[in-house]
Amino acid sequence: MTQNNAETRVIATEPEQVARLFVERFNAGDAEGLAELYEPDAVMAYPPGARTEGRAAIRAVCAEMMAHIPELTLLDGLPAVRNGDLALTSTRSADDTPGRVQLVRRQPDGRWLRVLDRPEAPHDI
Repeated sequence: MTQNNAETRVIATEPEQVARLFVERFNAGDAEGLAELYEPDAVMAYPPGARTEGRAAIRAVCAEMMAHIPELTLLDGLPAVRNGDLALTSTRSADDTPGRVQLVRRQPDGRWLRVLDRPEAPHDI
């Protein structure tokens, strides 16, 4: 991971680092920093059954999540599946529910950002 020259935030230089940055920024109450982990047109499948599109909407959803969830715990990530500038990442859940997956893409500046995010399994799984 490296510092973003434009700001003091650390950037993910490997796909697996994005989850850790998400948890750190969530626990710091940094909705703007969370949104910066996503591409401008990213899609988040949250709340369950809904589709949140774009950085501004993701920022708002993250702020709402932080208002109701006091803290996240970083759980073990599974090895990323990479193909060129794309990587599929996932994390284990504390309750062994499936479905926490993210598609990240390497940007021209070398950082990895989320393109698609399903942070929670659908309730029917």
